[in-house]
Amino acid sequence: MFSVNSPSEVNEDETWQEAPFLSASAVNGKHYEWQLSDGRQWLPIDNDHVIETHYCQPGAKGITINTSHGQVHIDFDELQSLNTPLQVQRLSFLPQNQTEDVGWYFRDDQLWREYGSPGLEPLASSVSSKDVECQFTVNPQGSFSFTVGHTSYTLDFSSMTQTNCSTGLRRNVRRRPKFSSEGLVSTSVPLTASATHLSGSGYKWEFMGDRGVWTEYQKHICSFDSAAIESQYQLNQRGQLHFRINAFTYTLDFLRMCQTNNVAGTRRAVRRTIDSGSQENGSATLPRWQFQDIGGVWRDYSNGQCSITSQDIEFQYQQNPSGTVRFNTPSFSYELHFSAMYQRNLHTKTTRSVRRLTQ
Repeated sequence: MFSVNSPSEVNEDETWQEAPFLSASAVNGKHYEWQLSDGRQWLPIDNDHVIETHYCQPGAKGITINTSHGQVHIDFDELQSLNTPLQVQRLSFLPQNQTEDVGWYFRDDQLWREYGSPGLEPLASSVSSKDVECQFTVNPQGSFSFTVGHTSYTLDFSSMTQTNCSTGLRRNVRRRPKFSSEGLVSTSVPLTASATHLSGSGYKWEFMGDRGVWTEYQKHICSFDSAAIESQYQLNQRGQLHFRINAFTYTLDFLRMCQTNNVAGTRRAVRRTIDSGSQENGSATLPRWQFQDIGGVWRDYSNGQCSITSQDIEFQYQQNPSGTVRFNTPSFSYELHFSAMYQRNLHTKTTRSVRRLTQ
């Protein structure tokens, strides 16, 4: 059995650092499995949901994991290990007549964009990820053509490139499964404060206490503290957590972000915020969010100019990396799309590129 540790930061070339995770036996219902082979037999990689989470991100080139054989770097495009004789493979286990949800992405001048998703261009592509996957299934080494407006393109599966038939311009293409947290169900394995660095950047979990005061979960009062709750949240962001405070039992619902007293039925709001104390004590730097202004200048989001800050955007991004967030300036309302990485003025329909700086 090989083991993999959790990431400290997400970037274009994934490099992961050591941090504890629950063993793979604590994660059930997966439809995939990552394996390594030493030439004699294929062995599953423990905690492979760590690999899967970022393999599903089109911008990730690869990942470096720590194993009993030392560090192994997995190239996501070639699905091979680059620095060791070990072989790597990803198996998919799906019920009969069920297909995997797959995304197809092309690299534009700055970002990876999914086929069929709204982007900076006013004209939509004539194909979606589902269309591309259908063609790929029929002939994985073939090619097919499609149009965007009056421009024709050819997508070559063997070279994983897209070519503009008029200009000859080529762009790289990637095929990645879409990550689903469904099936990541934790068992009764106790979570402890040893998971403090699990998230890569510290998060504080609080409930709305008496008199409207946000109160952090503390282990000497509650059976879970912020670190343990964050660990559970990373396993299943749509799940629930059951805990006890004195004689009462409670349910924390991650999707609805509320805490319910299981006896009295009383509900309290819950929030997850960046722990500034953890940042100051040496954990990873909080990512900065910027938009590309007139003249190509990148500008930070700040509450002096709009209704949200980089920290607010990062919080929403952590909740749903494929979602959207709306905000206002004194003059206009906007919508920021995480999957396509752009913001749209809801009045003028103007779009601008957005980026997330991790260093």
